[in-house]
Amino acid sequence: MKFNRNVGYFLTCLTLTITVNTAQAVDMADVFATQKSVARNATGYLQVDCAHPVSPLNLIDVVNTALCNNPQTTAAWANAQVAAAQLGSAQSAYLPSVNGTANLSRDHSALTGLNTINRNVGLSLNYLLFDFGGRSAQRDAALATLDAANRSQDQVVNTVYLAVVQAYYQYFAAQAQTLALLEAEKSAKLSLDAATARYQAGTNTRVDMLQAQTAYSQAQLNRVRAEGDMRIAQGVLTNVMGMDADKRIDIAPPNNDLANKSLPNSVRDLILLAQQQRPDLQAAAAQLRATQAQVRVNESAGKPTLSLTGSVNHQDNGSINGVGSSVGLALNVPIFTGYNSTYKIRAAQAQVLAQQAQQAQLTNQVALDVWRAWQTLATETQALSASADLVTSALAAADMALGRYRAGVGSILDTLNAQSALASARSQQIQAQYNLRIAKVALAQAVGRLNE
Repeated sequence: MKFNRNVGYFLTCLTLTITVNTAQAVDMADVFATQKSVARNATGYLQVDCAHPVSPLNLIDVVNTALCNNPQTTAAWANAQVAAAQLGSAQSAYLPSVNGTANLSRDHSALTGLNTINRNVGLSLNYLLFDFGGRSAQRDAALATLDAANRSQDQVVNTVYLAVVQAYYQYFAAQAQTLALLEAEKSAKLSLDAATARYQAGTNTRVDMLQAQTAYSQAQLNRVRAEGDMRIAQGVLTNVMGMDADKRIDIAPPNNDLANKSLPNSVRDLILLAQQQRPDLQAAAAQLRATQAQVRVNESAGKPTLSLTGSVNHQDNGSINGVGSSVGLALNVPIFTGYNSTYKIRAAQAQVLAQQAQQAQLTNQVALDVWRAWQTLATETQALSASADLVTSALAAADMALGRYRAGVGSILDTLNAQSALASARSQQIQAQYNLRIAKVALAQAVGRLNE
C-alpha cells in the first residue's frame, strides 16, 4: 500500500461500538400487567379440566377435550397474547428512552508512526413530553385490538363447542341409523324366509322369492353403507377433539332426555339479545374502535412533538480526558412530508367506513342466524312428534303385511313396501331426535349463550 508522504492520515485498525438500550435490558416481565387483560384461554371456559377423563367419555368430557386440544382455541388465545404485548408496546411510549454507548478504537498514523487509543462512554435520554395525542391514540387502538382479540377468542370457543357437539350427535345418529338398518335387514330376511317357504310349498311363484331376495340384498347394502358412515362420523368427532381421526375412543351415548320445552316466545327478543352479546359482533365493534383510533394516530403524525433530551459522555483519547453533559428541549415540526400524512389519514378514514359496513353486515347476519336457528328448532320439535307417529303406524302396517303374507292372503310387494316404509320411518325418527338436539345447541350459539 502506498502512502502520500506529504499527507498524514490515520488508519483505524480496530473499532468496537456497543449500543445498549436500557429499556431492553430490564427483565422481560409484564411491567404494564397487560397479560391480566387477556381473556382466559379455552381451559378457563366452563371450568374445563384438561386431565384425561375416565372412559367412556360423556358429552362434557368430549367438549372439554376438544377445548383443550383443538388448535383453533390455542391459536385464538395466542393471538390475544400478541395483542396484549402490543398494548404494552404502545404504553411504553409514555416512558423515557435511555441509550448507552461505548466506543473503543485504536488509530495509527502512517506519517508519525504513533498509536492513539480512543475511549468514549456515554448515556443519552429522550423523553417525549407532548405529541398532540399520538401516544394516547396508539394506546386506545391497542386496547381496542386486545378487546377484539378477546372477543374473537370467545367466538372461536363457541365455534369449536358447537362443532364438537354437532359431531358428537351426528356420530350417535349414524350409529342409531346403522342399528335401524340392521333391523330392516332382519325384517327383509324374514320376508325372504317366508317367500322361500311358500315357494317350496308351491303356494307362490319364484318371482316372489326373487323380489324378496332383492329386497334383502338391498337392505344388506344399506347397512354396509351406514356402517361406513358411522366410522367416518367417529373420525370427524375425534378430529374435532384435536386428535387423529383413527384414534379409538370409548364414548358414552347421550341421555334420552328429549322433553319438549316451549320455544322462546319472541324471536325478536332473541335477535336483540344476540346483537348485544354475540362475541363476533363485539369483536367487530372493538375493531371499529381500533380503526377510529388509528385515524387519530395518523393525524398526530403530521403535528409537532416536544421532547426532553439529555446526554453525558466521558472521552479519553490521550490528549483529551473529561466528561461532558447536556440537557435541553427538542421541538420537531414536520413541514413537508410529500403528502404522506395526508394520504395515511385518508386511508385510515376509509378503513373506518369499511369497518362500519362490515359491522352492519355482521349485525344483519346475526339476526338471520338467530331467525334460521329458531325456525329450525321449531321445525325439528314438530318433526320429532310427527316421526314418532310415523314409526307407530309404519310398524303396525309392516307387522300386518308380513302376517297376511305368511297366511297366504297378502302379496310380497305389499310386505316389502311396508317394510321399506318402516325402515324409512325409523331413519327419519332417529334423524329428528338428533336434529332436535343439534338445533337446541345451534340456537344457543346463534344467540351467543352457548355456555349456559
